[in-house]
Amino acid sequence: MRSMLMACALAMAAPAMAAQAQSWHEALVREIEEIDADSPGRLGVYVKRLSDGQEMRYAVEGPWYLASTVKVPIALAVLEAADDGDLGLEDTMTLEDTDRIDGAGDLVWQDTGSTYTVDELLEAMLMRSDNTAANLLIRKLGADQLNRRVAAYMGKSANVTLTDFSTIRRDIYGELHEDARNLPNEALVRIAGASIGPARVRAVRDALDVGEDALAVATMPEAYARYYATQRNMAPLDAYGAMLERLVAGDLLSDESRARLFAYMKLDEDGDYRLEGGLPQGIPFIHKTGTQFEQACHVGVAYPESGRKRAVVVAACASGLDEAKEAGAVLRRIGRAVADTVLREDDGG
Repeated sequence: MRSMLMACALAMAAPAMAAQAQSWHEALVREIEEIDADSPGRLGVYVKRLSDGQEMRYAVEGPWYLASTVKVPIALAVLEAADDGDLGLEDTMTLEDTDRIDGAGDLVWQDTGSTYTVDELLEAMLMRSDNTAANLLIRKLGADQLNRRVAAYMGKSANVTLTDFSTIRRDIYGELHEDARNLPNEALVRIAGASIGPARVRAVRDALDVGEDALAVATMPEAYARYYATQRNMAPLDAYGAMLERLVAGDLLSDESRARLFAYMKLDEDGDYRLEGGLPQGIPFIHKTGTQFEQACHVGVAYPESGRKRAVVVAACASGLDEAKEAGAVLRRIGRAVADTVLREDDGG
């Protein structure tokens, strides 16, 4: 009799649970459609509530340019290799001229021969988004091993190929002139000192000592468009989200390594940048941002320590807009939409 009553109760509850899931999903889709209509460029958004597996997909296929959000799978691969005994977090690496690349962080300006532990490099790469630290860690792993592990995280069908940040620069400038693919790192750092636009094109020409008529394309927007068409360092957002889900569920790393990664993904820090600006203050949120010409992403997990009991995965990217002046407000609105739908419903609001 008790089992019959329980079965009846579950049967009666199922439609209500389905309606609730549909409610936040449909409300979020409507909000994202409105944000997309109001915004320049295009948006992709993936949200998954792990407690019941309900998903919201909005133009997730892309693939989307990940920019510095590639540093999460890089960190995952390093920590997994440490868990496997293939490397140690206290192993030291020596900064070489071929590691230096422009971007956030200060390792690019340190003396050649400076040494860092793998753990110090992980912290610099994630906490300060240091591209030179990322280059060192990719050198430690090897690009082939990195991409094998990433294929396991995101699925082979996602067809994700990651490169180091020096290769990204060479590939972009190589769309202007093929010889730029052989530029030394010192030249890449110097070129980055010129503002994007005609000054950057001139800097590439000066580094190569070629004239305008030698260029395959004449502008940086054209060079970036051709580079993005290669689909390197890109992924579908649902594949990226699946990796985040496996991370917080404990499927990929030891408890110690997962806690370390959560800390480096700013679990204990509050902010108001991009998605965070729309989320409730104080909500536990691990995350990483990424930015490149006309591309911006913000990925993360709310309530990550709860795993599949309560965590909510969010991966959002915007393309074809001013990454510095417009992307922040767009992603902040997406964060607010997530807060007003799936997170509010999860909190019983």
